[in-house]
Amino acid sequence: MTPHKIASSAEWLEARKALLAKEKEFNRLRDDLSRQRRELPWERVEKTYVFDGPDGKETLADLFDGRRQLVVYHFMFGPGWEAGCKSCSFWADNFNNILPHLNARDVTLIAVSRAPLKDFAAFKQRLGWTFRWVSSFENDFNHDYHVSFTPEEIAKGENFYNYEYGRRYPPESPGISVFYKDDDGSIYHTYSCYSRGLDMLNGAYHYLDIVPKGRDESGPHKMSWVRFHDEYGRA
Repeated sequence: MTPHKIASSAEWLEARKALLAKEKEFNRLRDDLSRQRRELPWERVEKTYVFDGPDGKETLADLFDGRRQLVVYHFMFGPGWEAGCKSCSFWADNFNNILPHLNARDVTLIAVSRAPLKDFAAFKQRLGWTFRWVSSFENDFNHDYHVSFTPEEIAKGENFYNYEYGRRYPPESPGISVFYKDDDGSIYHTYSCYSRGLDMLNGAYHYLDIVPKGRDESGPHKMSWVRFHDEYGRA
């Protein structure tokens, strides 16, 4: 770390109160942004998606598990991969213990990957995750929600990620999509976010943001420090 300014208690308090005013303004802006997010128009889901899960075939409607709101984490795990994305695993480590709280607020949270179920079942067990994780290998879900791309799309700049075309993203990319199921069974897509839009869903990052060294990330691959949680401390 670079040398840091050292202040008296009075100076520290003055600086902290000035920052507090900015934090409060940020919170008001965030509340307003959240309101605008909730007010976005919805689009009806017209396709019937069938996923492969631990209990067999499940439709998108089944994944709600009796609730009205569904949050899907698009987990980067492609066909033929031996392990999932380390960054996605960093996010997934936040899931297990919040599930009862989300369920109490009419929300189901799941992960979806394009790899066949058998490809990631052992990986899930290794990392001790209990959240529901299903495969979209036999449907277009990942492609329709813009997290999986064909080599041809990437070569032609036709891959649409984070609401723009052409950037050289990999064949599998992360994202979150949100759905609502009405009383008559109709399903609506209400929101999706990608790239830095996922930051707010990672609790560990918020803790790193309040410590002196921050995220301590630099270089072209800022998250190169991330490991699967059972690999930290290994030589």
